[in-house]
Amino acid sequence: MNPRKRPKSRRGYALLTMFGLVTLVTIAGVTYIDSATQTVRLSYRQRIDVQTTHLCEAGVQEVLRSLWRPFKIDQNFEGMSDVCNGASSATPQATLSGEIEGVGEYSAGVVRYEEPDNDPYTRLVTVRAVGWQDLNGNNQLDDNEPRKTVDVTGSFQLARSQVFDYTYFVNNYGWMDGFQESWLIVNGDVRANGNFNFLNGSPTVNGSVYASLNEKLSPAAAGLVNTPPVKWTNSTYKTNHDNAATLYRERWRQAYDPAVHGARGSEEYDRWRDYIFDSEAQIVDGRPSGAVIGDVTGHRGWTRTSTNGATTTTMLDTSPTHEVVMPDLSDLSYYSNLSQNYVDTKATFGNGTPNPLYGQGAYVDVWNASTNSYQRITTDGVLNGTAVLIGTSSKPIRIHGPVTFTEDCVIKGYIAGQGTIYTGRNVHIVGSIRYSTKDATGQTVGTPDFRGSDPDAIDNANEVRNMLGLAARGSVIMGNTTTFTSSYPLYYMRPPFTKGRWDENGNWIPPYDATQTDYTGRKKYQSTISDSTMNSIAEGINQLDAILYTNFVGGGNIGTAGGGIAFNGTIISKDEAMVVFSLPMRMNYDHRIRERKISKAPLIDIQLPRSPTLLRSTWQDQGFQFKYYSGLYGN
Repeated sequence: MNPRKRPKSRRGYALLTMFGLVTLVTIAGVTYIDSATQTVRLSYRQRIDVQTTHLCEAGVQEVLRSLWRPFKIDQNFEGMSDVCNGASSATPQATLSGEIEGVGEYSAGVVRYEEPDNDPYTRLVTVRAVGWQDLNGNNQLDDNEPRKTVDVTGSFQLARSQVFDYTYFVNNYGWMDGFQESWLIVNGDVRANGNFNFLNGSPTVNGSVYASLNEKLSPAAAGLVNTPPVKWTNSTYKTNHDNAATLYRERWRQAYDPAVHGARGSEEYDRWRDYIFDSEAQIVDGRPSGAVIGDVTGHRGWTRTSTNGATTTTMLDTSPTHEVVMPDLSDLSYYSNLSQNYVDTKATFGNGTPNPLYGQGAYVDVWNASTNSYQRITTDGVLNGTAVLIGTSSKPIRIHGPVTFTEDCVIKGYIAGQGTIYTGRNVHIVGSIRYSTKDATGQTVGTPDFRGSDPDAIDNANEVRNMLGLAARGSVIMGNTTTFTSSYPLYYMRPPFTKGRWDENGNWIPPYDATQTDYTGRKKYQSTISDSTMNSIAEGINQLDAILYTNFVGGGNIGTAGGGIAFNGTIISKDEAMVVFSLPMRMNYDHRIRERKISKAPLIDIQLPRSPTLLRSTWQDQGFQFKYYSGLYGN
């Protein structure tokens, strides 16, 4: 037989099992607490990282803004250089500090200031900002306080100004009053840095119309286009453009034709879009394309084919327009230096032919009948005083590069060459200005012609042709000033028609008054030449081939000899005061001054005035330091 053994006690095993379970629970609890603590720490660290990043951004913005405002007003780098020269990590310049209540404190300054690649129009400014939480409230950064450091580089530039993208640009209020649709036809875009009003009828504007909110004007401008003007359809525009009887049709922008310019949104269309007229507005590649009305309410397309016809609008984009900064010519020494130091650096043209004026400086030559030869009237690109320039078809005025006259330029006739005349006072246009068929060396080049199916071929042909800029520190005055009356055009050259404004620092700039006497003893609208000389040379203005720019008023009496007027170029002014005495008037944009996408430069660079811009180019995180301890969140 096989007897059973008595079972041993299992109590010890139960205790061990219970102990093991308790141990596991304890470990799990500790692990959970540690994990939760790590989560809290990580969450807190991330929150502090975000907050100190915002503090750094506040410091960067404040430094850049402190440099931008005077740069925007002065439009040169002298003041910026005075503040930023010598900047380094060890000796930061333009330093400042501040606090965002409930978030923390920041300190920022310029640690690098340079002119890249000897570019006189650009300065790179690197701002270093430190943002931290002041845990002990001593307004100082202590070792145990969390902080972040960033470096941001901004590019301050005197860049090609966007004002030259328009046929008509007014820094104050844009206005076209009393025109019927056939009396004034604008083939190009128009813009104002205030309201834009079409009154007592409507001209035809085959292009975009822009206005912008401007609270610096007095009275402030709401930034509205009051009503859409008449605009042709693409087919109507093309019919007129292709009509051989149409004057200066070769100066018009082409009408959009998908067979030539490609489908909207295609690469081919992108090559053409800035140089053609497209009546049908759309959003193409993220931006408005075609003729739009843009103002504080957004961008919209429109149709209005006659004064009494129905008007329809289509909203494309509700983003408002903004002010386009206008260049300032108050510092004439800047332009004198530009003239004296100018050298033509273009060795060859786009078609591969050599530039005969490569390496030469700036000058103006006029024909001297007594010596039967051309005479250079500038010295190193500068003329001290006033000069009268008269060009004929056989003996045109010859210009090369940017030249500066310290007082007035009185001008009419034919122009050969490519350049801009800057004046310390006024430009007086006392007759038609026409481009010669010959260049400044006497070679036949023809006149501008924007017809064709190959944009590169069109550019190559027009790059060698003549172009004139007239830029006045005072005003651009058109016509015989001895015939001006209080009604026409002087009413439009003084208050209340002209408007005052506040500058960026809140200083009041009074409205322009052409009837005031200036430092020369003459009225502001008058030239420094005598009235008898003015009477002997002035004649009616029927054609203007030029880019006109003025710090003050652009206007006068035009078309006084009958036959209407053709304006092939651009007028840019703070106040506009053109009075048209004969019709029709045609304004055709010369897109050779518009920036090309590939080169980022105009087809012809005649050294037109530049506008200040600020671009943020890099953001570099220099690190976030965080020393955790329980007191950070109150435990």
